[in-house]
Amino acid sequence: MTRRPRSQTVAAAVAVIFGLLTIVSGGRALFGGVDMGAVVPFVLWFNFVAGFAYVLAGIGLWRGAGWAPLLSLAIAAATAAVFAAFLWHVGAGGAWEARTMGAMILRSAIWIAIAAFALRCHKPSD
Repeated sequence: MTRRPRSQTVAAAVAVIFGLLTIVSGGRALFGGVDMGAVVPFVLWFNFVAGFAYVLAGIGLWRGAGWAPLLSLAIAAATAAVFAAFLWHVGAGGAWEARTMGAMILRSAIWIAIAAFALRCHKPSD
């Protein structure tokens, strides 16, 4: 068995843990009857569904799967697109919570970093 770099293990662990936390918090907000204030539904639904992709990407990174860097890049791009739509919503005067802004900044930063790492470290097989 080939030993994976420590940074790959860390990136995979961050992706899986972040994904599980996202699924739990999004599930509570969507299905738990918790009043979350002025949520933006498309952001909440995206983040909840994306949590499953986070876990999948983390498992792929852990295993060194060839598709994991592209999934990480897709997650980063989709997160950036949803963040842009959220900013449009805010600029148009829509209701929003400050914690949503912080969460989208954090999600974008984490997934851009994971995708950059995964793409840089990926060695295509011959």
